[in-house]
Amino acid sequence: MSLAPEYKKLTGVSHFLAAATYSAGGLSRAWKEAAFRQEVAAGCGLALVYFWVGVDLATALTATILFLLLIAVEALNTAVEEIVDRISPEISQTGRHAKDLGSLAVFCVIVANSLLLLYVVGRALI
Repeated sequence: MSLAPEYKKLTGVSHFLAAATYSAGGLSRAWKEAAFRQEVAAGCGLALVYFWVGVDLATALTATILFLLLIAVEALNTAVEEIVDRISPEISQTGRHAKDLGSLAVFCVIVANSLLLLYVVGRALI
C-alpha cells in the first residue's frame, strides 16, 4: 500500500502544456533574481553588437546557444541555492560548496560568451 496520492501521468499535448506552464513558472521565478535580469540585459546588448558587426549565421547560432546555456545554468544555480537554503538554513560547508560550484558553472558560461564576443569584435576590427 502506497501512502502517496494517486497521480495520473499526463501524456501528449497535455504533458507539453503542463511542461510549458512549469517552464513559465521557472522563468517568472528566475526573473526575480538580479543576476538573471543582468544576464538577460547583457544578452540583449550582445545581440546588438553581433547585429552591428554583421555576424554570419553560424556565429549567430553559436551566440544564441551560448546565451540559452547561460540562462539554463543560471536557472540551475538558482535551484541549487533554493534547495540548499531550504534544507540547510544554517551555514554549512557542504551548502557553501554546492553554492560555490553553481556559481562556478555560471562563471564558466559567462567566460564562454565573453570569448565569443572577443573573437567576433576582434575579427571585425582586423
